[in-house]
Amino acid sequence: MVKKLLFGSLLMVVVGIGLLHFFTPGHLGFYHDTYRRLSYFPIVMGGIWFGVWGGLALAVLSSIAFIPHLILYMGHGPQAYHSELMEIVLYLAAGLVTGMIASREARLRVKYQQLSEKLEKSYAKLHDDSALLLELEEQLGASQKLSALGQLSASLAHEIKNPLSSIKGTAEILLDEFAADHPKREFGDILLKEIDRLNATVNEVLQYSRGQILQRGEVVTEPLTEVLLRVGRLLESYLKKKAIIFNLHLISEAGSFGVDGGKLSQVFLNIILNAIDAVPEKGRIEIEVRVEGKGLVVEIADNGPGVAPTERENIFKPFVSGKEQGTGLGLPISSKIVESYGGEIRLAESRLGGASFAVFLPPFSVFSSIAKFEDDKAVAGRRPEDG
Repeated sequence: MVKKLLFGSLLMVVVGIGLLHFFTPGHLGFYHDTYRRLSYFPIVMGGIWFGVWGGLALAVLSSIAFIPHLILYMGHGPQAYHSELMEIVLYLAAGLVTGMIASREARLRVKYQQLSEKLEKSYAKLHDDSALLLELEEQLGASQKLSALGQLSASLAHEIKNPLSSIKGTAEILLDEFAADHPKREFGDILLKEIDRLNATVNEVLQYSRGQILQRGEVVTEPLTEVLLRVGRLLESYLKKKAIIFNLHLISEAGSFGVDGGKLSQVFLNIILNAIDAVPEKGRIEIEVRVEGKGLVVEIADNGPGVAPTERENIFKPFVSGKEQGTGLGLPISSKIVESYGGEIRLAESRLGGASFAVFLPPFSVFSSIAKFEDDKAVAGRRPEDG
């Protein structure tokens, strides 16, 4: 549409110049010479805007508009007539040359544009390759750290196992000093359960470091309510040190919802300990249990500073920690534990203003089926020489 308007404008200029030639008396040569030179304007513009065909078309139209001026010189002899006729040849030459130059420039422009697009694509590909290389380098660094950590964990687990047995024996002796209805008897039972859980974790680390198949054994389920209450009692001293307000909102469904108490205690301890470190003195931590689908969600919210937007994508990656003394392994381990049982941990904004971790737990029947499936895969993948 724009090109049509431009061509129409040039055409009107040509017609106007032709009319000026026609109505201007022949003896006013100065004006005719001016009109003749003005004709080069639409010819050159036509060549620039429309290429060769535009320049030649405007040259031909300008030549036609120049005919009334030629008629005036027909009686002045062949020399004057041929001189004016040469102007038409110059019109055509100007249109052709200008159009060729403009067309060549247009072709170069297209060529440079294509080259620019290729360079842009190459740059984008180079940028993606660089990002991938950096990511692979980070993964390699993380793998090396995990490898070193695995070796260290194996040696630590071996050193912890013997003292752990002594601690358990001592705890059992101390527990005998309290009657079944004694108020401190409950803490002794919690101590023994935590020792058993730690001992099971140490055995898993040793089995894994030796390349053995992890034996889950028979998982003893506990009501989710009991697990959360036990975790709360374990953390009482930490909460009192900072005078933190700790509220636990339970529902009746949690009392009959069976979970792997040993593993999930570790998950809840990791998340709540992070919250305790994050909140200020006299801060607030709330745990709310709610139904979601066929499972339950345990949401742990605090009024701390929350998680920075730049850290949210990496918060569940190993060795990423916002604390100076943090190892960056608590949340990744917790996430893996929950995912291995078919659940997930979601990070969200807390209604208290800080961070909120929602732990989704499917029914334990799903837990059990997934755990059995993983064990079956591990056994099926065992080589004959492994025994």
